Amino acid sequence: MTELNIAVFRGKEVRRIIHNNEWWFSVVDVVSVLTDSVNPRDYWYKMKIRVKTEEGAELLTFCRQLKLEAPDGKSYETDCANTEGIFRIIQSIPLFLEGKK
Repeated sequence: MTELNIAVFRGKEVRRIIHNNEWWFSVVDVVSVLTDSVNPRDYWYKMKIRVKTEEGAELLTFCRQLKLEAPDGKSYETDCANTEGIFRIIQSIPLFLEGKK
């Protein structure tokens, strides 16, 4: 069963979907909310590389590509993580921000 829904956090939309009876969240949307990045896709891309280099961890192991609707109304494969995975990714954001200073 797949159900699409939108959550609002800090006034920004976070796309989410129920997949295999659990919520999966758009990683790019979560990164956007937490970092206020102008280009959250680029931020996520650079963050994956940096964490892999510094920690040896592959953040994509917490992700799954699921189809979510984009602002243009079309559905695209998007990096999504379940609640556990999104918390792991969130933990890496401060590490990445420290490296940018």
